[in-house]
Amino acid sequence: MPIKSYKIAITGLVQGVGFRPFVYVLANTFNLKGTVSNNENGVIICVSGIASNIHSFYKRLVQYPPKLSKIKTHQLTEISHTEFEDFSIVPSQKSGKLNLSLTSDFAICEDCKIEILDITNKRYHYPFTTCVNCGPRWAITNTFPFERKHTTMDAFHMCDACKNEYTDPNNRRFHSQTNSCGTCGIQMSLCDTDGKEQAIDNSQIFTTIAKLIREGQIIAIKNTAGYLLCCDARNGTAVKTLRQRKNRPQKPFAILYPSLNLLKDHMTISVEQAEALTSLESPIVIIPKENYSGPLALEEITPNLNQLGVMLPYTPLLLLLADQLECPIVATSGNIHNSPIISSSELALKALKSVADYFLNHNLSISNPQDDSVIKFSKKYRHKVLFRRSRGYAPNYFGTFKADEKILAMGAHLKSAVAFLPNDYVYISQYLGNLDHADVYNRLTETVSKFITLFEEKPSVILVDAHPTYHSTQYGKELAQNLGVPSIQIQHHKAHLASVLGEHQLFDKETPILGVIWDGTGYGDDGHIWGGEFFEYDSHEIHRISHFEYYDWLAGDKMSKEPRLSLLALATDDLMDEVLPKFTNEEVAVYQTIKKQNRLKTSSVGRLFDAVASLLDICNLNTYEGEAAITLENQIHNYDMAHSTLYASILDNGMIPSKDILRKIYFDLKKGVNMESIIVNFLYTLANIIFQMADRQNIRSIVLSGGVFQNTVLIDMLKEMAKLDYKLYFNRNLSPNDENIAFGQMMYYLNIKTAK
Repeated sequence: MPIKSYKIAITGLVQGVGFRPFVYVLANTFNLKGTVSNNENGVIICVSGIASNIHSFYKRLVQYPPKLSKIKTHQLTEISHTEFEDFSIVPSQKSGKLNLSLTSDFAICEDCKIEILDITNKRYHYPFTTCVNCGPRWAITNTFPFERKHTTMDAFHMCDACKNEYTDPNNRRFHSQTNSCGTCGIQMSLCDTDGKEQAIDNSQIFTTIAKLIREGQIIAIKNTAGYLLCCDARNGTAVKTLRQRKNRPQKPFAILYPSLNLLKDHMTISVEQAEALTSLESPIVIIPKENYSGPLALEEITPNLNQLGVMLPYTPLLLLLADQLECPIVATSGNIHNSPIISSSELALKALKSVADYFLNHNLSISNPQDDSVIKFSKKYRHKVLFRRSRGYAPNYFGTFKADEKILAMGAHLKSAVAFLPNDYVYISQYLGNLDHADVYNRLTETVSKFITLFEEKPSVILVDAHPTYHSTQYGKELAQNLGVPSIQIQHHKAHLASVLGEHQLFDKETPILGVIWDGTGYGDDGHIWGGEFFEYDSHEIHRISHFEYYDWLAGDKMSKEPRLSLLALATDDLMDEVLPKFTNEEVAVYQTIKKQNRLKTSSVGRLFDAVASLLDICNLNTYEGEAAITLENQIHNYDMAHSTLYASILDNGMIPSKDILRKIYFDLKKGVNMESIIVNFLYTLANIIFQMADRQNIRSIVLSGGVFQNTVLIDMLKEMAKLDYKLYFNRNLSPNDENIAFGQMMYYLNIKTAK
């Protein structure tokens, strides 16, 4: 039979996922000769052999690729006959700019778990064990194509045993770019707050750390994506100490459980929660703690909340620590209050020496520090909400987007993330944080610089939020000026709406869509602070059609930190007996004067949540962002909408009566209606109003975004009300909070007629 030659081009998530080793083995199975290599677009395969074998090889490859990969496009092209001696993996050849999916970090695989706990294995207790199926990727990447020399692993030279694995087609570390072992790999050290290393052999280091944690010490542990601050989660005194030192009085801590089996012994875990905990991303999963029966110091870990943020060991290092402890520990981001996660040993010792008692360091550099991602499932419908998109998810966004321009979107302010479209892919950074803080702002500028350098493309347009004082807006405008490119402002809530339209590819939908965008704050087109908005999307145009009635925006950003101020702004005269005791006489005089002189108004539903929380004395002062709304939702254990009360309906002018809702809640409070019923009624009212608006506009497709839609009880109510009569669209691969703004800005610019 005639021998033919073909070139196969594969694009998508095909680097750093064991694709080339997989191709090598498969090609030999079909008795083919040729080469496979990475390039700037993905993977290139050149093969010679019997034509039918090549076609069978190609079909098998694209139908059953490596489990970590995601093929976007594939193309088979016949080329002039080429002679090959065998089939081989050849070094990457980059001849142009990058145009491929980057690779996120992967949780430790089952094979590596077995190895590091097997005393007969060469990787026994080696805390940086990886293979083609797991390990850090984005965290250690300097540039692509994904080769060892392009990562921080380049500092470590493989020993002979590791080289043998690397070159053995039958080994799962065949061409594993992160391959190392205890002989040639990353080294750890334990030091005190003065930086003095403890004289401990590496084989005893986890035994020592476990002993220190049991004794109540706080350990700063350098993981593969950044530092974690850890202590015994059973020890209330240790947890309190960590709170005091980290200046984190109320915000819940994440818990690292040693195993899924132990977690299941202590609390009920749904199938969806278990799958998420053990997934490639291995995020923190927020789980109701109502039936918790374990040893945790619950009140110290998660004050005033009925939920726990839990994760499982996702790196060998954490697994080895968990194996020594066999008990849950606090594992919270290693940073000082409101600063980004720390990845440098030198900076950790400087910044965290007043927080941690000891530091577990290692000598692997981290190029892209990342917090742990956070998700939650609603109780009734198991709807997944992404609260924080970071390790395991960033920096990829899977979707097809074509543009003639190179677009950089700067995102928002409080939940900062940036997006870049330099080629056929959109890249969305990991969660960065609140830009009020200099360290977070610096992380933002570093991330933008990294994207521009990595893709060798400067943006041809920069998109910013319409809020003139957002640091992301100011930096975006300054960068645009320096690069000589235009900057375009995009209204915050329209970006939220566009983020969902983009995720679900709804821009070409032939029937109108109702956009419901509720959050805490966003600069409106009329100069007021929006946050309770209704839009109609139709034929690539967005129009604001209604909103919650305006009320006073008091004391600027202070209002988001003090729910009592939202109550004061919304309260009518008959509520003042409930409001005034929350303030001193001096404060009352100041704020009443401000109210009389105030011209700035808001429609914010987020601040309405704050007002309700304050009225019910659940939270008057936030110690962390969103505390009032989170604590409010956590008062609900169950609900029955059949017995719920509607506090308000849409007014004749199409507006929603913000103050009237609060007054009705006050009346129920005075009548002695229990708190849980009042909150259920409040959420029921909000959900009902959405469908009232849909009916009023004769629309059956509803898009919902903004931080308010992190409330999973509200989501369940909406799904229950919608049944088959309405189609609901939420953010699914992005958080509904401001982390989606950068992507939304980009989708707005590409698809809305008024954008350019």
